[in-house]
This record gives sequence, C-alpha cells and structure tokens, in this order.
Amino acid sequence: MSDLPNITILLPCYNPPAGWEKQVVESMDIISNALNQKVGELHLVIVNDGSKTNCTIEQQNFVSSNVLNAQFVNYEQNRGKGYALREGVKVIRTNFIVYTDIDFPYQEDSVIAIADALLNGTAVALGHRGKEYYSKTPWFRKVVSKTLRWVLKTFLRLPTDDSQCGLKGYNQVGAAVFLSTKIDRFLFDLEFIKLAARKKLKIEKVKVELKPNVVFSKVNTKILLREFGNFLRVLFRK
Repeated sequence: MSDLPNITILLPCYNPPAGWEKQVVESMDIISNALNQKVGELHLVIVNDGSKTNCTIEQQNFVSSNVLNAQFVNYEQNRGKGYALREGVKVIRTNFIVYTDIDFPYQEDSVIAIADALLNGTAVALGHRGKEYYSKTPWFRKVVSKTLRWVLKTFLRLPTDDSQCGLKGYNQVGAAVFLSTKIDRFLFDLEFIKLAARKKLKIEKVKVELKPNVVFSKVNTKILLREFGNFLRVLFRK
C-alpha cells in the first residue's frame, strides 16, 4: 500500500455530447501519467444525472474497461449539477476530490494544477478564468458572467470573483462543507464558496484555461430567473 494520498476526479453527466466516453479515457490517461509519482491511486466517479440520451451502459462499460478505479452513480430523474456532485461526493473516500465537466472543457494541465494545489496543502482550490476566457465566450454568457463577477466583488466579497468556473477541488474538510450546500443547479458553486470562506478554510485561486475547441452550452434564461431566488438564499444564508 502506498503512503501517497489518493485523488478522485468527479464528473457530473447529463445528456453528454457524442464521444464523451473516449474523451474521458483520453483525459484520464493524461492526468494519471502526470500525477503518477504524486498520488497513490487516481479514481474516477461519474454521476449520471438522469440522462435521457447518450449515456448508455455500453458507454459506461467502455470507460470502466479503460480507466482504473472507475465508478458510476446512476439515477433516473435529472436534479441538477449541484445535486449530482453531492451524490458523487457521498461515495468518495479519497483524500482529495477534483471536479469538472464530462467533456473535460479545461486543459488537462489545469486539472493537474488544481490537484497540485490540494497536494500542497490548500483545502479548497478554485479554478479562475482569466481575461482570455471572454475572447471565446458567446456574448450573452459573457454578460451573465461579468455581471455575476461584479456582484461578487461588490456585495459578497468572496475570495474569488469567478464562482462559476467549472473546475474546482477540495480535501475531505472541503468536501464536508460542500455536502452542506442545498442548491441543486446554477449557483451551488457560489453557495459552497461562501460557506468555505465562512469556515475559514484555506482557499487558493488557480489559473485555468479552456481548451480551444470547447463548445458552450446555451444559457437558459428561465433557469437564470429561477436562480435569482437562490442568489438571495446565498446572500442571506447564515
């Protein structure tokens, strides 16, 4: 048995894009090779958040056959990314957890940088997207993102202005805080960061970069309006 710490890559999955299973295997291979001397075991947990398409048993078996220590969590009703991640965290027993999206939109080097921050002693590692992120972003998503960043700086004064970056990590103390979140969809990240800051956990921002060919999902305005209520919950949560 190795004395080195273990890390889990946690991926929520809802109606994923075609070929996701091959992308997961490819990315996990890159990450595994990079962390080979730093960790004892690298695990993978994928949470199928009630997908209706493109998450078949055959695709799951392909991943399990090509990635060591791979595990799937499946349930039928779509509940949202925050809910899915909490379901994943519940089954994870490794020292550290890094989560991103099923299509690995961030450079593998960025995922490794988050893992390195955890290995070096931070409790919570927050991916932070630089100005170049906006050169690749559809205009409406850009407006939403910049508006939220302004709100975070002005009202919440959190340790980051980029709460919605989809690449983060935490140790088991951070994981326990994450499990105390209540929001299921868009603003679960914001809720988590506020709670982690209140607990005075050691938090580090890590610069991350998107892959050049990343495809952005459409921003659902109905969900945005519904999430305004969740924003108020985060703002006033004790």
